[in-house]
Amino acid sequence: MELTIQLPHGEERLGVTGAAERNLKIIRESLGVTVSARNGSLRLSGDSDAVGRAAHVIEQLGDAAQRQKPLSRQQLLDAIANVERVETSKLVRRDTGGPKAPLGDQLDVYLRGRSVKPMTEGQRTYLNALLNHDLTFCCGPAGTGKTYVAVAAAVAMLKRGDVRKLVLARPAVEAGEKLGFLPGTMQEKVNPYLRPLLDALHDMMEFDQISRYMAADLIEIVPLAFMRGRTLNDATIILDEAQNTTKSQMLMFLTRLGHGSKMIVTGDTSQIDLEDPRESGLVDAIHRLGKTRGVASVALDSADIVRHHLVQRIVAAYGEQKTDSRPPAT
Repeated sequence: MELTIQLPHGEERLGVTGAAERNLKIIRESLGVTVSARNGSLRLSGDSDAVGRAAHVIEQLGDAAQRQKPLSRQQLLDAIANVERVETSKLVRRDTGGPKAPLGDQLDVYLRGRSVKPMTEGQRTYLNALLNHDLTFCCGPAGTGKTYVAVAAAVAMLKRGDVRKLVLARPAVEAGEKLGFLPGTMQEKVNPYLRPLLDALHDMMEFDQISRYMAADLIEIVPLAFMRGRTLNDATIILDEAQNTTKSQMLMFLTRLGHGSKMIVTGDTSQIDLEDPRESGLVDAIHRLGKTRGVASVALDSADIVRHHLVQRIVAAYGEQKTDSRPPAT
């Protein structure tokens, strides 16, 4: 596992690396990772758990340097000892000061000064549904915030310590185009399909923090096919573009739900890219489970579109075309 972390400038950088890179040497020897500083960044490599722990310690060094109170050698050793005593999955900051208030309408994400709020009544209904149910289906046209609200809620729950992990999944189905052979590693091949989920995350977390959390296995972005055989406990699990799952894929995904977890399934039934749209697992699941206790089903519409104002008109125009497919009179 390799991870690159951007270093701050000036005295803050010295607070992270230490004089003559003393801090980096201590981390290297204590955690068994390779650490090198070059061109204003740190490169960590080694076992994924060790890299995650090292990244967490470096984050503490950076926070202390930013407060102009750099860690001493003993404080650094204490930080390393503490991080060694906890599981990698528990490296999220947790609030242990008694009962927690409900998340409510304002979702506190990781970016400083940033919060996410539902922008329409439909989004507010959707947010309340996913916070109060372990399984929530949400359908709606493009631009209604189906994925964005789900990711924001998941990030807020991760930050509060309500869950230990965030899992984002998508089916790798091409949208009407045959892309053919894609070069590169398996991760490079599937990245184009998973990019929209990363875009949402980047609105709520710094790039370096996303990289650290992925290295520590606190955030996982995976193709749907990689979910088979797993049980996910204490996690928020999001399936995006679910209209492009088959019925058997949807059953496989839904049965990954473990104890203490929430599952959110989003999609747009007007954009099914399967060869046979009747095989859509999302349509089938809502029909089968829509009235099941503990399951919520929310339908957003064009009034909930929060992208460019033209998107509402585009969705409306194509909706009219579907309801009247007759050729125009001549």
